Amino acid sequence: MPETLTLYTAKVCPYAQRAEIALAEAKVPFTRYEIDLQNKPEWYAPKVNPASKVPAIAYGGPQVPPDQPSPESTKLAESLVLVEFIADLYPNANLLPADPVLRAKARFFIDGVSTKLVPAWHNFLQGKGSVEDLYKAVEYLQEQLPAEGGFAVGQYSIADIAITPFLARARVGLINELGAYPEGEGKKVWEALSSGQGRLARFGKYVTDLLNRDSFKATFDEAYITERQKARYANARAQQ
Repeated sequence: MPETLTLYTAKVCPYAQRAEIALAEAKVPFTRYEIDLQNKPEWYAPKVNPASKVPAIAYGGPQVPPDQPSPESTKLAESLVLVEFIADLYPNANLLPADPVLRAKARFFIDGVSTKLVPAWHNFLQGKGSVEDLYKAVEYLQEQLPAEGGFAVGQYSIADIAITPFLARARVGLINELGAYPEGEGKKVWEALSSGQGRLARFGKYVTDLLNRDSFKATFDEAYITERQKARYANARAQQ
């Protein structure tokens, strides 16, 4: 009998969606429990994740209600750790390449997502960085993509899972002009990132492939994310 697995997650969180995509790719049963990040349950930090963040997983132990996690289950956290855990746990999903070189390339790509793309995107969104800085971060990742097509290392892998939630939320923000950049700039930037033309043509094709993936579509509630981003942007402007 397979071990029990409960995922503690939140639809709004890109890091949590990483774990959800990995589990969707694995096509295995699990229990999903939504955590309200604005009103976290009192039991969550002491019984699941001391950092009080999502995602987190309770693995193994008896079958219990998610809000009564068993001390016998193993608690794990941090999105990239969980993605690799899921890849190891369900090798038939093929999320980790068998070739050690491709595994290293996947992890190197993820490092670029974490250290270059995500900071550049947040800075642009907040009006603290230029669009050129964002494009340079994208070009850094584009240079690592296989020229002939496919995903980050050819086959779909942990590298693609790491970037997809951030691109999806960037799309929502840019097409709705939700950021501290000049009005009208958002749609232009998304066109540059996704059109498959110009200096970012290869990356644009990659974006299309990622957002067409079934595992992404099954784990992304665009209407909900759009509503939350609009509310957050409105609150930020009201406080200025």
